[in-house]
Amino acid sequence: MQPVLILSTGHPTEAMRRHGSFAHWIRVAAGLDRDAAIVIDVEHGEPLPERAGFAGAVVTGSAAMVTERLDWSERCADWLREAGQAGLPLLGICYGHQLLAHAFGGEVGYNPNGREMGTVGIDLTAAAVDDPLFAGLPARMPAQATHMQSVLRPPPDAVVLAGNGHDACHAMRWGRSAWGVQFHPEFSTVHMSGYIHARADALAKEGRDARTLLAGVTAAPDARRVLRRFVRHARR
Repeated sequence: MQPVLILSTGHPTEAMRRHGSFAHWIRVAAGLDRDAAIVIDVEHGEPLPERAGFAGAVVTGSAAMVTERLDWSERCADWLREAGQAGLPLLGICYGHQLLAHAFGGEVGYNPNGREMGTVGIDLTAAAVDDPLFAGLPARMPAQATHMQSVLRPPPDAVVLAGNGHDACHAMRWGRSAWGVQFHPEFSTVHMSGYIHARADALAKEGRDARTLLAGVTAAPDARRVLRRFVRHARR
């Protein structure tokens, strides 16, 4: 069976690195064996591979910003554009979601509502009803989120699959097999709580209470189901 490619565009905050890399979190959450995933660290200059031989590709989150237009990020965007146009199944997570939107002609920037962090509710759109990754999921479901930038304008012809009052494009599909999700399907409650602790000072400066956010952290099994469905879809 062809492996899934994981494009690593960043690494966890220092305090969370004892739990492994973003790529590790994704592989485990997706239910992939160690030899069923190939990780390429594009942030640190590893060359992007040929598309042939992969079932699909997942793009991780990052502390970088898409609007910085970093060389490695733009190279990754070019690769994703060509891969998506060729029909390779793609899933972008957080930064990866924004990078896909940028690659396909959308607009990314700082969310005018500020930082979104914690376990948040997202609402599925009518288009999600028959989407391969979202069909049958609750109309409103919890998901883990931590971001400052968002997809402000989806790419032409993209379909918005989920949103909420903070971010109107929490999930989208471009074409038949390229998806982006602003939320983190790979995050457990441990990951989410760890990120809130790590950002406590920044949250305080923004007038927000980390303790309140920590109290609201809950499991998000339906969000994780999206990741596992992507792997099944790619392998088919």
